[in-house]
Amino acid sequence: MSEGDKLRVGLLGVGAIAQVVHLPVLSRLDNAELVGVCDTDQPRARAIASRFKIPHVFTSDDDVFKSDLLDAVVICTPSHLHEQQAIAALQGGKHVLVEKPLALTADAVERVLAVAEKTDRTLMVAMNNRYRPDTMALRPFAQHGELGDIFLTRGAWLNKKMRVVRPTWRHRKATAGGGAMMDLGVQTLDLCLWMLDFPEVASVITQMHYPEGMEVEDTAGILLRLKSGAGISLTISWSLVAGGDRHYMRMLGTRGSGAISPLGVFKEVETGQVIDVTPHVREAKENLYTASYREELSHFVAVARGEVSEPLPREQIQIMRVVEAGYQSYHEKREVAL
Repeated sequence: MSEGDKLRVGLLGVGAIAQVVHLPVLSRLDNAELVGVCDTDQPRARAIASRFKIPHVFTSDDDVFKSDLLDAVVICTPSHLHEQQAIAALQGGKHVLVEKPLALTADAVERVLAVAEKTDRTLMVAMNNRYRPDTMALRPFAQHGELGDIFLTRGAWLNKKMRVVRPTWRHRKATAGGGAMMDLGVQTLDLCLWMLDFPEVASVITQMHYPEGMEVEDTAGILLRLKSGAGISLTISWSLVAGGDRHYMRMLGTRGSGAISPLGVFKEVETGQVIDVTPHVREAKENLYTASYREELSHFVAVARGEVSEPLPREQIQIMRVVEAGYQSYHEKREVAL
């Protein structure tokens, strides 16, 4: 693409996440153009294309990967397809953004990264929590030692319990790779490790709950022991019996603490007094979820257009090693060393 041209983007999969954030956000970016969509449900794909005034509806993945009409592909398909689709898109010369997880195993992540490196294409994973205004404001306090030594980080993503009328691909191990831990846990784990600049993990121990008749877990408790001696505790669930969802993270340090949501930062000064140093984050017109995706997709477009740089997401190898160890820990009823 020439300097000043819009990034021509195609979307694989037009399910909920695509309709809620990817399509609305991309359709409003000045430096990107939605050129085509592809989905196994062709009537739905045509309806979506008509709604967003997208000119092309591709009939197969291969047509997307081989198309000269596209510079980039956003992958929003079931998780078991991510590896093969990302590799094919990269080999087709496309820049790629993949909804999490990048692949279902650490070895598979390494295979995708190897292709991205060989093809010299942009590869990003949609870890949108990194792009929330409050998390971006909080991270410098952890990175610059302002909270002292952070000895415990707690993260949780608890979704209000919903009755499953008909299982989807997310409820099948073959297509999702796991349940709540693979769905919500990957994002929450990424956020906690990213806050701490991806420290080395020594071991993992987990407890999970599998509802009767389900192939995958609806709830997981995960404890990571870090090589530094610190710990990370995660609580993940699709089945919170409460009035609404809960999503939070808190870091406890020797000289302070920081948390979302809501955003709060407190520090202990030399006199022993605790002061509130919570940074002011300008209130956005849209919710944090949409704002995070808008920032993330804007960044992806800028990277793909060569305006800014972004390293390959090699930290996703570590993420998936922890996830694999988590499932092993539960099934073998023991702590698993990494």
